[in-house]
Amino acid sequence: MAKPKSYYYCRECGYQSSSWLGKCPECGQWNTFEQEVVHNDKPARYTQGRAAEIPVSQPKLIQQVAYSETRRISTGCNEFDRVLGGGIVPGSLILIGGEPGIGKSTLLLQMALSIAGCKVLYVSGEESEQQIKMRADRIEHNSQQCYVVSETSTQRIFEHINAVKPDILVVDSIQTISTEVIDSSAGSISQIRECTTEFQHYAKTTGVPVLLIGHITKDGTLAGPKVMEHIVDAVLQFEGDRNYGYRLLRALKNRFGSTSELGIFEMVASGLREVPNPSEFLLGQRDELLSGAAVAATLEGARPMFIEVQSLVSSAVYGTPQRNANGFDMRRLSMLLAVLEKRCGFKLGAKDVFLNIAGGIRVSDPAIDLAVACAILSSNVDIPIPAGVCMAAELGLSGEVRPVSRVEQRIAEAARLGFDKMFVSKYNSRTLDRSRFAIEIVEISVIEQAFRALFT
Repeated sequence: MAKPKSYYYCRECGYQSSSWLGKCPECGQWNTFEQEVVHNDKPARYTQGRAAEIPVSQPKLIQQVAYSETRRISTGCNEFDRVLGGGIVPGSLILIGGEPGIGKSTLLLQMALSIAGCKVLYVSGEESEQQIKMRADRIEHNSQQCYVVSETSTQRIFEHINAVKPDILVVDSIQTISTEVIDSSAGSISQIRECTTEFQHYAKTTGVPVLLIGHITKDGTLAGPKVMEHIVDAVLQFEGDRNYGYRLLRALKNRFGSTSELGIFEMVASGLREVPNPSEFLLGQRDELLSGAAVAATLEGARPMFIEVQSLVSSAVYGTPQRNANGFDMRRLSMLLAVLEKRCGFKLGAKDVFLNIAGGIRVSDPAIDLAVACAILSSNVDIPIPAGVCMAAELGLSGEVRPVSRVEQRIAEAARLGFDKMFVSKYNSRTLDRSRFAIEIVEISVIEQAFRALFT
């Protein structure tokens, strides 16, 4: 056995050095090197027999490359399939990250129990088989093809794979798995990188998709080297506010689909329930009108959603006005406040401004700019916005109301939800066929027109 050697690895990019460095020469980050003990004599990685070995590659003309549409595997969950781009691609490696206790294990176990016609092997390095069974009993299922095993060694995991021959492999979690190739402990940079590479090699050579659960750090990033995110085919983020029962599944990276799709779930006693209509919880339920609330039409992927923007404007108590935003970019809020004061003449410099997106989600769509501005001014003048009004427009620095993309879908969804009036940009409505929508469309070109229509 070779003598163990000590190396230093950058946890951001995986750069290897024989000595500690303050700054990584590869990615330029400071204080990211960690010491680990490894071996040089690495055995050959796992292969599923001689037939599964990668054939010798030869260069071809692009016209000679044969292409066939890959049949995706449906997970039995429409929201999960939506985020993945239509289902799981055979041979793909998918990483799902999220905070502890957010529901990652429940999501994948529920998926493993609901897939029809596929043999699933669920490998857990954190829970015993009895604990997995307790969780499965809470989930209503009738699966007869889900195998579970509690194991942390990749060599033993591949032995179980050879015995079961699954169609889908789930590993919970990659930070608890270790390989005998590396001497360092489970969860270290070298262990995570090597184990992820072994699962990637298995997925690509056999065509069996592998789903990995990953932990996150206190900064909200996936634990382990950054190179792990480059190895996998898709990175999904499972997030949510603990004060709400709703969970959001986002695609941060997806080689086989869009990264703008969003899946929404509700945590209930029997597991995770799909939320096909996100507006049912994003819109607040109120019996009376209150100032400082506006409804905006936003898009997440191909699906329009309606959210409630809440604002509170009050006089600054301590002299220095406070600015606080939950679910909205703080710098964009500062820009909108500057536009309202400079272009519209509203004196907000000496007042506290608090902004909140109802439902505990974060929105980056610029189409909610108009709703943010109207919610702030509604709270400032203490006049509620009329019921049945929604908005979809972006604001420019000169106070002009700019058009947004796919406004027809937003208007159609507003009409379906029962809204009476929708404010859009004048330049958006030039190509609209008003006869198609059973809703009043208000065209505005500058922000002052919206204020006069709402508050006068």
